[in-house]
Amino acid sequence: MTEELKRTIILENYQNPKNRGLISDDSYDLVNTNSKSCIDQIELQIKIENNIVKDIRFDGEACAICTSSTSIMINSLIGKNINDALNIIDNFENMINEKEYDEDVLKEAIVYSDISKQPNRKNCALLTWRGVKDLLERRNENE
Repeated sequence: MTEELKRTIILENYQNPKNRGLISDDSYDLVNTNSKSCIDQIELQIKIENNIVKDIRFDGEACAICTSSTSIMINSLIGKNINDALNIIDNFENMINEKEYDEDVLKEAIVYSDISKQPNRKNCALLTWRGVKDLLERRNENE
């Protein structure tokens, strides 16, 4: 993937993020994420039915990297079972942290493969992924 295409995907997901806006529905779990080092503060609503991520919604204030990463994460995880979603998240974390990862699992999230060159942006890219991971791991433990 070219650098220009990566920038285009990031910008598109920042300007037109998937599922922005929270809804009033008690069937969703709520996850609050916020960064200790910048303005990123995102609330996530996650709906899981029969071990499948049915929907993820978000709202809050965040930079372009965090917002676009959240949108790409949503596209990546909806429709996946909890174990597959956790596998995608683990691969994303490994990529961001310059560890071994499966590029094929990440699909569009591969646009962040060079974010490690900007260490101060790694947390922006990872923030909401970690929030969803925590929730999914808790759900997995309780099942």
